[in-house]
Amino acid sequence: MVSSLFCFTAASATAETFVFTAIPDEDETKLVERFKGVADYLSQELDVEVRYIPVKSYAAAVSAFRNNQVQLAWFGGLSGVQARRLVPGSEAIAQGVEDEAFQTYFIANTSTGIEPADELSALEDNLKDKTFTFGSKGSTSGRLMPEFYIRDVFGAQPDDFFSRVGFSGNHTRTLRLVEAGTYQVGALNFQVWEKELADGNIDTDAVQVIWETPPYPDYQWTIRGDVNERFGDGFKERVTEALLNLDDQALLESFPRSGFIPASNDDYEPIRKTAEEIGILD
Repeated sequence: MVSSLFCFTAASATAETFVFTAIPDEDETKLVERFKGVADYLSQELDVEVRYIPVKSYAAAVSAFRNNQVQLAWFGGLSGVQARRLVPGSEAIAQGVEDEAFQTYFIANTSTGIEPADELSALEDNLKDKTFTFGSKGSTSGRLMPEFYIRDVFGAQPDDFFSRVGFSGNHTRTLRLVEAGTYQVGALNFQVWEKELADGNIDTDAVQVIWETPPYPDYQWTIRGDVNERFGDGFKERVTEALLNLDDQALLESFPRSGFIPASNDDYEPIRKTAEEIGILD
């Protein structure tokens, strides 16, 4: 009887579902399609059931990770820093090849007459008192880094520099709002711009890139430190290896990334310091 009970318990433990999420930085339909593919891939590689659960906000992604509703997450630089602070022992394990040197694009509706410049300082007079939209409040590329440069170059908070400041919620929406003229200027993830441009989804007569930030570290996969206790010895290493070996080109293009490379918590120290400097690290 004892032996049978032990077998049942052991089988139950190994049958647990490995759950992950991702920050909602684009339209939900695109994210569900992308991460359903990741779930299928990881399930095959790890030989466990893997499930992706969508969330409605960056904060919800961090909360799900903190509460152990998910054990792995595709975070931006800032949300990853926030999550790892809340869950001791959690680690950044992989980033996209492009995430070592990520960028934010400032874009403007062409009706403003603002022309592209190499230096943000050259745009000060043209940007002053325009309407401006960030992405999500918790976004690295859509909020943290653009706000840092606005404060650093113009010596003013966004609300004091622009006539109206908004938060679109995600990068795709930022693009559409500026393209439509709802906001005159905005800031978004360069990868979203480049992919939408390549797919023919941008009216370049209506909106253009006016400035590119210097590079900084951004997106990464972060895993909880207690996954080995829950899923078995070496599980974290197996997840890491599976992500680094992901070579499905269609799946990689959906991110879009050319592949994944090793990452560590130390890689994101510049993000942590910047967030603390401008007072938005909770």
